[in-house]
Amino acid sequence: MARAINMLALVTFQFESRQYRLPFRAPMRTASRLWQEREGWIVRLVSADGRVGWGEVAPIPEFGTESIEEADGAIRALEPLVTQAGIDSIPERLTCLRAALKAAVSEVSTIRVTPGAPEFLPVAALLPAGRPALTAIEPLVEAGFRVFKWKVGVADIGDELGLLDDLLAALPAGSKLRLDANGAWDRRRAERWLERCAERPIEFVEQPVAAGAPGTEDLLMGLAGDYPTSLALDESLVRAGDAERWLGAGWPGIFVVKPSLMGGADRVLDRMAKSRVRVVFSSAFETAVGARSALRVAFAWPGTQLALGFGVWPLFKNPAFDGPAAAPFLRREDAGRINPEAVWSALS
Repeated sequence: MARAINMLALVTFQFESRQYRLPFRAPMRTASRLWQEREGWIVRLVSADGRVGWGEVAPIPEFGTESIEEADGAIRALEPLVTQAGIDSIPERLTCLRAALKAAVSEVSTIRVTPGAPEFLPVAALLPAGRPALTAIEPLVEAGFRVFKWKVGVADIGDELGLLDDLLAALPAGSKLRLDANGAWDRRRAERWLERCAERPIEFVEQPVAAGAPGTEDLLMGLAGDYPTSLALDESLVRAGDAERWLGAGWPGIFVVKPSLMGGADRVLDRMAKSRVRVVFSSAFETAVGARSALRVAFAWPGTQLALGFGVWPLFKNPAFDGPAAAPFLRREDAGRINPEAVWSALS
């Protein structure tokens, strides 16, 4: 067995990357910043027998991933050849690079459809922050969406709380609204929001307080126990060991999984499946290549999951880099039709 493992570690791939810097169709405001573009790399592995695997390195440093500069240095050190042992030895802090290369290796390997994998999954539509969300609702409702995600923690808390009721009034009966604070609130603001949400049909509140700060774990566990509205972890799940720690703590809420940012997603997801936790698979505003890898993970998930957080496209000024058009449901075959070679060529 040891000999077989050592031989596998010596498998060598040709490794190439192409860097991108892509402007969004429209700026997106979150609690952490105003997003105007996305930076990252498309990576390609080619095996000795000519099989090709694809991945995407799309860091978001404020989430706890590596920086663009760290990713650049690590990618340059890997080219032009990389072994499986070299991939396994990449530091855990380089979460996006690890995720991209593991996705590419998985694709080079034989891929089988998971027995019982769903043919389609529901999708949540992303609303813009602030008052523009009100005008964005009607066309999304007409398109058939019934799950919506609204970025909060961006403007004055009184203004946003006032808009909340207007948004809920604009939604059809039976709709679900998610709130994403991106860690913008302190305890007092979080409690004020959760008091309001307790009286309204909010599906869950995502990352109400910042990840990684001293006392965050106790604060989130306390908020989850004190209010009826479910809470979800997002930024709190990116760093190495984060998900295992929250599973060990018995987190009662939802886990938002961004496969493009999670270097050890396969191991972590196996634990989540065994623990039967509630999961939302979500976009990290990556290109079609990263979306393809992430959606493969979502469609292979064996447990119950809530509506996908992939209602983000069209996203880029150049539509060649977009994933499947946002729709109330995403079919497995739609994800399968994504052509990474086309994205690669568009960067040449």
